[in-house]
Parts: sequence; structure tokens; C-alpha cells
Amino acid sequence: MPDKILYDGGCGLCHGFVQFVVERDRAARFVYAPQKVVGGTVVVVTAAGERLERSDAALYVWRQLGGAWAALSALMGLVPRPLRDLVYGFVARIRYRVFGRRTQACPLVPPELRSRFSSEPE
Repeated sequence: MPDKILYDGGCGLCHGFVQFVVERDRAARFVYAPQKVVGGTVVVVTAAGERLERSDAALYVWRQLGGAWAALSALMGLVPRPLRDLVYGFVARIRYRVFGRRTQACPLVPPELRSRFSSEPE
């Protein structure tokens, strides 16, 4: 069972994050689903059932992507979580103003990736 990334499908930043991960996740480690409740954060539910939020979720995703992203995750992991989450929270509060909103309609997903996306909110 792959890790699941839950995201706000109406957020430009979240949408861009999912696109970023899909393009780099050649091993298909993740599946993706929109969230029912917009919480201002990306959530990762690991295959082991652990729920990661905020900066912990982002660092986990980067670590799983490997290479330079794993190195960035390790470096950012040295920053105390309260400080990371403070920055994360600031970005979450301004995300619509800076990155815009997407329509609630799901983007067209290429056939080869459709099995990795859920059309049902979590």
C-alpha cells in the first residue's frame, strides 16, 4: 500500500505541490486524494498508518523522493519543528492570495496516472 497525500484541490500551492511530487515520484510511492475539509495543510498518511501534517508531511515527501530532495529534507529537519511549522503556517495563511485558487473540479489526469488519484475526497 503506498503513502497517501491528502491535499486541498482548490489551492494553487497544493495543486502545484502535487504536480511537483507526481513528476518526481518515478517509483509511484504516493497516491493522491483531495481533502473534504480544507485545513490549510497537506497531510500524508503513510503506508504504516501514521498521519503527518504541516512541515513533517513536506519533509517526509521530500525524503521519499530521494536524491537532493532527501538531502534538503535532512537539512530542514535540523530546524526545530515549532519554527518550521510557524513558517508553514504563515505560508498556509497567505497561500490563496499568493498562489490563487483552483476550481474545485479535478484536473485532467493522464490515463497512466489515474490509478494514483482518488476522485473522492478523504
